[in-house]
Amino acid sequence: MKKLFRYRPVQRMGWICLLLLVWQGAVWSKRISPLLLPGPRQVWKALIHQLLDGDLAAQIGFSLAIILRGTALAVAISLAVALLSLYSKVFASLADTLCALAHPLPAIALLPLIIVWFGVGYRAVVAIIVHSTLWPMLLNLTAGLKSTPSVYVECGKSLCSSPLWMLCHVYLPSSLSSFLAGLKIGWARAWRALISAEMIFGAVASSGGIGWFLFQNRVMMDTPGLFAGIFVVAVIGMVVEELLLLVERRTVLRWGMSVAK
Repeated sequence: MKKLFRYRPVQRMGWICLLLLVWQGAVWSKRISPLLLPGPRQVWKALIHQLLDGDLAAQIGFSLAIILRGTALAVAISLAVALLSLYSKVFASLADTLCALAHPLPAIALLPLIIVWFGVGYRAVVAIIVHSTLWPMLLNLTAGLKSTPSVYVECGKSLCSSPLWMLCHVYLPSSLSSFLAGLKIGWARAWRALISAEMIFGAVASSGGIGWFLFQNRVMMDTPGLFAGIFVVAVIGMVVEELLLLVERRTVLRWGMSVAK
């Protein structure tokens, strides 16, 4: 049994079950109005109803599609800028200055400017996701490239002097751990920014996203539906984190570039 509880998913399921028991106990105490805190059974029924109805599934798919597009664009930009910074001190200085200026800025602070530039539709949401994801990824990737051990660089140069070969076989593999760390941070920020943007902009497509689903349930005072939407947001975030951890275990941990905790 002790060995079983060493696994991260089992630990999380145990804590989730405990939180559900505390939640159900608070409902049974009847000290909180069901309008403010519905029971787990009510939330589960609302979730199943919304999934079978089809609207929630479509909204989840829309949100995932838009966040994947924004994150992919941010990854491409961060890779290009980090690689250029690796070979140009002038460009590295520029990238460092841009990160220092833009990284502390929350997306909500740039919202008026984004609305002026992109309107309140699909492109505005993608711009918010790119801003939220780009800077942590760029910082981590740049730090990872700069921290490549000199012995790797010297060995790579002795085997092949091609810059492209060095990038593919030395710099990028050695910075993979930093890249995954930046991707996890960027994903978390992008997911929060996406939900906030959808709640502010409303339905940016025919059905909108999960943020629009939350906004609708709040307006209609459908508390079980609201809790169901929050549950979906939390579960998706946890699943993506586990997928990134799986990639990390299959790469940097297996290669001995990092130590599992």
